[in-house]
Amino acid sequence: MSDAPNDGKALTTTVDGESYARIPIRTRVVMPGDDLEGIIREYAAGVVREGDTLFVTEKIVAITQGRSFPLDEIEPRRLARFLSRFVVRTPYGIGLGMPETMEMALRECGTLRILFAAGVSAVTKLFGRRGDFYRIAGDKARAIDGPTSGTIPPYNNAVVLGPERPREVAAQIKGLLDVDAEVAVVDINDIGGNVLGSTLTRDGERRLVTILGDNPLGQGHQSTPLGIVRPA
Repeated sequence: MSDAPNDGKALTTTVDGESYARIPIRTRVVMPGDDLEGIIREYAAGVVREGDTLFVTEKIVAITQGRSFPLDEIEPRRLARFLSRFVVRTPYGIGLGMPETMEMALRECGTLRILFAAGVSAVTKLFGRRGDFYRIAGDKARAIDGPTSGTIPPYNNAVVLGPERPREVAAQIKGLLDVDAEVAVVDINDIGGNVLGSTLTRDGERRLVTILGDNPLGQGHQSTPLGIVRPA
């Protein structure tokens, strides 16, 4: 485990009057072909305690599922190049703001859904509404990761899709643990978060998103794709 917070993030937080520790778990760089269960056994299984929630970033789940694609293997169509020009880029991630990530969104979500999401978003932005594109395009579009200046190589030259069957993955990981703990596959960044699949209740998922709201795992080269939430 890491004995220091990432990027100055606090190791504890308080939600609804309850205090929680957020403990980053540092690993080697996870590569395509790695076995997720082996990663969990090596780095997490021995440190998770009863009552903990082990949270796993969606990116390492997707990478071990073979859902990482080098940029030079993606040929964006003309529509992807066009639509990507209208996506607002932020310091926290490129999202679908490059032709390659938009191309993968078209493949993952379907052209009609992406076009509908783009059309609705264009209209509602005129009235000051934000976020309608991803609300309509769905979790698959939201989970697509493109390269940024802080991305660990080789993923600084790759697009990583969201994981498949995240709820099933969470249940499988829970079965690897020797204690009674919960597991969640999460998509957390500096502007928000989402639980893609877990062994928690819906209320538990909402609480976890709040607990992780400041992105304690960080956004760049930290190499902490796992973490533990532990009641303090």
